[in-house]
Amino acid sequence: AAETASLEEQLQGWGEVILMTDKVLRWERAWFPLALMSVVSFSFLMIYYLDPSVLSGVSCFVMFLCLADYLVPALAPRIFGSNKWTTEQQQRFHEICSNLVKTRRRIVGWWRRLFTLKEEKPKMYFMTMLCSLVVVAWIGQQVHNLFLTYLIVSFLLLFPGLNQHGIITKYIGMAKREINKLLKHKEKKNE
Repeated sequence: AAETASLEEQLQGWGEVILMTDKVLRWERAWFPLALMSVVSFSFLMIYYLDPSVLSGVSCFVMFLCLADYLVPALAPRIFGSNKWTTEQQQRFHEICSNLVKTRRRIVGWWRRLFTLKEEKPKMYFMTMLCSLVVVAWIGQQVHNLFLTYLIVSFLLLFPGLNQHGIITKYIGMAKREINKLLKHKEKKNE
């Protein structure tokens, strides 16, 4: 609760923007996924066309973040209307901050589990990391860096909407059923 309150206080100037971004990411309107993918595609096409060096790209990205950090808290109340929050908006903002804190804790938990695995089962850790990194290296060799980044960014931006509309649950359920069928079929063969 204390972490959530602290995060809410830090992001207070971004409240309206965060609420609007949340609506877009959760696809509250039917055209939001199309608009989201259009913006991402245009951004990546511009990066491809301009072909900046890594240093120029990082510099421009950080410059954009600095401009946003300076301008958004000042301009957001003027763009989104009044400065008054409804209880519904405050509740949704609290839920978003709470989810961000939970996500950070999950990531830290996975990181700690990885190091626990390293300490308790070093051979298992070594083989898991080696196999995972070989697969990632192979994928990186097969797919162009910018296209791979585009796919990752697109998936991460579409994930909340896919999850909100039950699409991920549906396909995970289908995959589980198919795996169970294969396992039952294999058991019948073994008998």
